[in-house]
Amino acid sequence: MEFKRGPIEGVAVTSFRKFIDERGWLTEIFRHDELPAWFRPEMSYVSVTNPGVLRGPHEHVDQADLFCWFGPGDFKVTLWDNRKESPTYLNRMEAVMGGNNPGSILVPKGVVHCYRCVSHEPGLVVNCPDQLFMGEGKKHPIDEIRHEDDSENPFVRDERARRAHLK
Repeated sequence: MEFKRGPIEGVAVTSFRKFIDERGWLTEIFRHDELPAWFRPEMSYVSVTNPGVLRGPHEHVDQADLFCWFGPGDFKVTLWDNRKESPTYLNRMEAVMGGNNPGSILVPKGVVHCYRCVSHEPGLVVNCPDQLFMGEGKKHPIDEIRHEDDSENPFVRDERARRAHLK
């Protein structure tokens, strides 16, 4: 598999506007009237990722994700279009998101994604997926195709090669 840099159909990168006053700040994570009709969040969760740690790469069969980064911490986000029927198949996108660039990325199902905390402090991530984790009542299989355990997987090799190039 040979990846090329370029946009990925269905992926939306949004910058957050922080409303700041003497009390602190506020930002909208999402609004239904600003999301595509095909995406409606069903739940949300928060995770903290330690410095240097990579989460993923993985993809979902039926789930789309709305990842939100607003700090603390910054993340290098990489996405690969793994949908053979997509006009942007094999495109790769990268972004740095977090405290220095708050915003969200909408990741359609079938798009492989990973993110690494690139700051010296742990980073906070909020995800608002359009499917319940393990389905209603947590009684169904997890919808993930995990790639990180296979060092020869093309997504893992690509991420590793780009990381080595950045050093």
